[in-house]
Amino acid sequence: MLLKRLRLALATGLIGLAVSIGGGVTAQAVDAPSPRVRALLERMTLDEKIGQLNQIPGGRQRALNSRLDAAALERVRRGEIGSFLHVAGAAQIRELQRIAVEESRLGIPLLFGMDVVHGYRTLFPVPLALAASWDPGLMEQTARVAAVEATAAGLNWTFSPMVDIARDPRWGRVVEGPGEDPYLGSILATAQVRGYQGTSLADPGSILATAKHFVGYGAAEGGRDYDSADISDRTLHEVYLPPFYAAASAGAGSMMTAFNDIGGVPLTAHPALVRGLLREQWGYQGLIVSDWNAIPELLNHGVAATPQEAGALALRGGVDMDMAGNLYSAHLKGAVEADPTLLPLLDQAVIAVLTAKERLGLFAAPYARADPAREAAAMLTPEHRALAREAARRSIVLLKNEGDLLPLATTARRIAIIGALAEDANSSLGSWRAQGKVEDVRPLIPALREALPQATFTYAQGYRPEAAPTIAVTAAGEGAQGVREVSDAEALAEAVATANAADLVLLVVGEHFDRSGEARSYTDIGLSAAQDALAAAVLDTGKPVVVILMNGRPLAIPELARRAPAILETWFLGVESGPAIADILTGRASPGGRLPTGFPRASGAAPLTYAHLPTGRPASEDLARDTARYRDQPITPLFAFGHGLSYGRFDYSDLRLSQTEVAPDGRVEISVTVRNTSSVAADEVVQLYVRDPVAAIARPVQELRGFRRVAFAPGEAKRIRFILTPAQVALWSEDGWRITSGEIQVMVGASSADIRARTAFTVTSDGVSAIPAAAIPTSSSEEPVS
Repeated sequence: MLLKRLRLALATGLIGLAVSIGGGVTAQAVDAPSPRVRALLERMTLDEKIGQLNQIPGGRQRALNSRLDAAALERVRRGEIGSFLHVAGAAQIRELQRIAVEESRLGIPLLFGMDVVHGYRTLFPVPLALAASWDPGLMEQTARVAAVEATAAGLNWTFSPMVDIARDPRWGRVVEGPGEDPYLGSILATAQVRGYQGTSLADPGSILATAKHFVGYGAAEGGRDYDSADISDRTLHEVYLPPFYAAASAGAGSMMTAFNDIGGVPLTAHPALVRGLLREQWGYQGLIVSDWNAIPELLNHGVAATPQEAGALALRGGVDMDMAGNLYSAHLKGAVEADPTLLPLLDQAVIAVLTAKERLGLFAAPYARADPAREAAAMLTPEHRALAREAARRSIVLLKNEGDLLPLATTARRIAIIGALAEDANSSLGSWRAQGKVEDVRPLIPALREALPQATFTYAQGYRPEAAPTIAVTAAGEGAQGVREVSDAEALAEAVATANAADLVLLVVGEHFDRSGEARSYTDIGLSAAQDALAAAVLDTGKPVVVILMNGRPLAIPELARRAPAILETWFLGVESGPAIADILTGRASPGGRLPTGFPRASGAAPLTYAHLPTGRPASEDLARDTARYRDQPITPLFAFGHGLSYGRFDYSDLRLSQTEVAPDGRVEISVTVRNTSSVAADEVVQLYVRDPVAAIARPVQELRGFRRVAFAPGEAKRIRFILTPAQVALWSEDGWRITSGEIQVMVGASSADIRARTAFTVTSDGVSAIPAAAIPTSSSEEPVS
């Protein structure tokens, strides 16, 4: 079947299209080992080959370089280590690289990797927040700054971007990814790879990107990290694989296999998906690394009885490098000696590692990324801080704004700030902080005092997100006299008194940073009971309340959504968190972020997605009918995918198609006029959705297939154009990607739940494609309308 699909793709010329999508450095750039790599391979002993596949931690995430002892250095000299992780610092890395290049037999340089997920020293918003910007250019810029800073510290490899699609917010790692939609995820994956790797990996300011976790990690059952993902072949191809295809097409230099299994086959040992689909069908030539200790964990999965078997399974599955497991190092030699058919696979893995090092320019200039002077000059520059502030502003989502409570009126004089997260600079950094430091963060309260010097601010901590048994309460503002410990009851009374004495309340609630992230799965994704009580007591005062959410996942907050007049989703925004929030609150910038994932009404309503199938009994609000819904909750999400308000108002009109009939290899232009009808400069994210209403198989009720974030002056109108191809509405079948004839409905609007205009075109005949439909970018443009 695979060969049949490849012949079909070659016959239709679609393989060439697959190579070209994304531009920049292509994943297919290296078709055969270079003379240098071939020569090294011929000289290497079996032990030296296995050494290149061995990545060891040189420290811990919060104690970098702490494991670099004499024994580790001696292993470098013997060629037993191909890569370090959790090592950083230009001087330290330069010395390690010197030992590898000058004191080992073959002089092969080392790879140095780290989770540089949303910045190195300049920390930007967490990835889910950046996804809320719906701004690929911004994603590329932030990744570029991360690369510049990380490479200045000597690193040449980042384990980012995480492109896992996640539709269950109980899974803690939703914070690290692009949200629930494969099209948005694919576009953002491409942007991040370009940012990290630049136009040439040999540039000392470029870093090897890693698309992770291949594949289905975000589909873990029950939202439990590391658990099984039991998903259909169609869902795998239509939802979870497209962002990886996009990352590969953009030239991602490495990919990381996922911890999970699919249908009982762990991805660490899945030859059908890794060797078959990724390597053979997609033509991916990059480096494939396991996740942390995942190869030894094949024994826990129950697919290997011994470490030697586990090593053989991982190698056959296509894993080139063993991250932190030390299993290849200890057991792969025995496996190869027992089964010589593994030797060609071992050579392929070594070629992948050496080729990655060559592409990075490490053989020609091993110390180019280890310059202490450059390191000192690169970190947290004014330019990087300015981008961090802009990124934070663009990531904020206005969820609700009854009575136009925001922006804050300049007449507001007494403002209460209530909630421990308001002064929690640590949480602003998020769960992955590389070398970000708490003292780098500009928190909210000082930023508000600077932005509104005419106002008087008072502060009550209330209950902490983690519901600590004793609560500290301080005064915010001039003349604050320190901290005093109080009981829970006193803390709540203090918060209520502070609210009662104010004209307006900013209620800051959400999650502590350590509640989202790896191994942070929860059955309850609402606010803590203590924060619920705090919110209820503050809202009961009757004062105008603006809720500021700080969190790393969608939250189930139905009572807040019902009672609070204004809600601002600010996520964890990085080092410029405070000024960015102040900019939005005061109207210096209008909020333009949109949700990259919907918010459920209750924890029990997850998983959910806007792109669901219609079913034979579509959900109805009429409880007298038996339909696909819960009986105790409305059928809609609390806040829908793509939702976000603005201080501006926008009108959509004159939706047009360039043609109403399109051949399978044709294209159609979809255009709409959008006008800012307000007196406020603001951004609108114009979103394009499609649906195939009648097909051989049931299709989602909506699928995102285009978007454009557009800036508007007051009263300005623009014509927004999208170019769509029938391949972008293809469906996956056992024979590959199929374009089917028939009507395609088109919807344009401000969110998946706020469609402003509809039309349709017809695909005139059937066709084929070789590319995941959601991985094909839709070109867009804008032009002024007089």
